[in-house]
Amino acid sequence: MIVKTISSSILGIDSYPIDVEVDVSSGLPQFSTVGLPDTAVRESKDRIKSAIKNSGYRFPRHRVTVNLAPADIKKEGTRFDLPIACAILAAEDIITGERLVDYMLLGELSLDGRVKTVHGALSAALQSQQSGLTGIIVPRENAPEAAMVEGIDVIAVDYLHDVVEFLNGIRTIPPLQINAFELYARNRSRSGDFDDVGGQAQAKRALEVAAAGGHNIIMIGPPGAGKTMLARRLLSILPDLTFEEAIETTKIYSVAGLLDNKTSVIATRPFRAPHHSISDAGLVGGGHIPKPGEISLAHHGVLFLDELPEFKRHVLEVLRQPMEEGTVTIARSSLTIVYPARFMLVAAMNPCPCGYATDHRHTCRCTATQIRRYRAKISGPLLDRIDIHIEVPSIGYRDLTTRGQGERSEAIRQRIMGAKQIQWERFGDDTHCNAVMTNRQIRELCPLHEDSRRMIEMAMEKLSLSARAYTKILKVARTIADLDSEKDIQSYHVSEAIQYRSLDRKMI
Repeated sequence: MIVKTISSSILGIDSYPIDVEVDVSSGLPQFSTVGLPDTAVRESKDRIKSAIKNSGYRFPRHRVTVNLAPADIKKEGTRFDLPIACAILAAEDIITGERLVDYMLLGELSLDGRVKTVHGALSAALQSQQSGLTGIIVPRENAPEAAMVEGIDVIAVDYLHDVVEFLNGIRTIPPLQINAFELYARNRSRSGDFDDVGGQAQAKRALEVAAAGGHNIIMIGPPGAGKTMLARRLLSILPDLTFEEAIETTKIYSVAGLLDNKTSVIATRPFRAPHHSISDAGLVGGGHIPKPGEISLAHHGVLFLDELPEFKRHVLEVLRQPMEEGTVTIARSSLTIVYPARFMLVAAMNPCPCGYATDHRHTCRCTATQIRRYRAKISGPLLDRIDIHIEVPSIGYRDLTTRGQGERSEAIRQRIMGAKQIQWERFGDDTHCNAVMTNRQIRELCPLHEDSRRMIEMAMEKLSLSARAYTKILKVARTIADLDSEKDIQSYHVSEAIQYRSLDRKMI
């Protein structure tokens, strides 16, 4: 007898349906799984046998063949335990109800029949909705994230016998109901405030411009100047995640297995700060079983790279393509996975190996050769992709004692929201912010007056700027004009944008 149940697998951050077909036929007792299963899927036979027996049901003493279709895509993980077990029980007429084909099944089985949590339940719930199914049956721990999807019944279960009794109509399990928008609004939070940072008015202004236009930024300054403190307070001036952005970000964390039982939606922009010892796979994603990397976990948020020159050079170089395209592609021999990676890069570095080249209170003992070698760890093409370079000087006593008297983050955020509103009206849904304008959009939306043209021409000749640096200056100038609610870019907007290329000045 052949029985089919419906499950799903993960490709990137999206789910695609898997037909779990089970055939119980006469012959010597044997359990075989086909359809490109990985080791975890092949080992499921022992878990399933024990779970069925310890739940009080009989396991067939015949030949059991399990096919996971489509058979040309590798199946990974333990998520197929529950659908395979239910298909076997249906083949033995233990599950007799007609509900089996109405629900997507997802879950790992313990030896005692307990249904354990799996990754990617939110993506599976979205796939269940798109497939027109009645609902999805998931482990209780995964139910809150799955219930974020409207229009389907999310059935939370603890044990295999709960699933059997529900599908047979013996037990009524009410679908989990949550108010997704209310939960999203309740989970939003902010920590820190810009007025916690004493002084650093120029750095704060640069971060405001970066936040308003979605620009990447690097801060250069001695130890203790407040670079990390400024970076961590950047979230306090960024606009809130939209509900759609929150769902997309939550999908990434769900697939990566980083959602805890208390968090069903990521409602705050992520802030990721990986250590400089991270590998390229850890940063961009991949691995034996591909998973999202730090740049995808920072999607719609901030990726903070402290001590930038200490990162391995080949690790930094893999950032170049995602910074331009907003996605990262992981290519394998059998498939290609695309993860979203539209993040705001915030980097920090010392001006020299000892850190005190620009600090008037300390003596720098680094030679010119050492400084050049230190800065050469960051390639020119990578620096070109960073829109704003800002120097963060050391803090004096007076600045330290004025903490709490500066401008609050809320006031800065209101200006940023005004600039964002201008960009949304200008671009619509095609372009998220000024930082990702195309060359055609730059030509149309960044016209310059003659004095501004001469200013940029002089800067390009004096600083030997690349063509990419030229477009970065125009994008930043457009953002500064938006902050001033100016339709046209003025010469002082261009002048300020040129000032944000400090590493170009230092490298010549």
